[in-house]
Amino acid sequence: MWYKSSVFRWVYYLLVGVWFGIVMTKSEAVSWFRIQEMFHFQSFHMYGIIGTAVGFGALFTFLMKRFKAKDVFGNVVVPEQKVRHGRFNARYLIGGTLFGLGWALTGACPGPVFVLVGHGIWSMTIVIVSALIGTKVFARFHGQLVGG
Repeated sequence: MWYKSSVFRWVYYLLVGVWFGIVMTKSEAVSWFRIQEMFHFQSFHMYGIIGTAVGFGALFTFLMKRFKAKDVFGNVVVPEQKVRHGRFNARYLIGGTLFGLGWALTGACPGPVFVLVGHGIWSMTIVIVSALIGTKVFARFHGQLVGG
């Protein structure tokens, strides 16, 4: 079928990426100034964007499960079951803190970094390369970090 071809997938992903970039730009979620305001608790703007994203994410996850949604390629979407490790686990606190520090230092979280490169802010490629290196290091030491 035509929608399973690799060309269609690349065009589809490109269009979704362009749409994502437009939304991130128009909402000012890629603005370093807006991110700085958020971390200084000076504006609700970014908290509103994040809260809206979490709310819609929860709603759409519920609807996808309820109606057994299919992706554009006809596959039923099945969210992974979350593994629970008790009430509190320090690794979530440590991971969230590291993520937040990286976000505060770079002025962008992972999604908008690509949008910023698209805007011609080439220094964000350093952030992308660093994130890829961090992902590779995590993959290498995953067993020791999660105790498995």
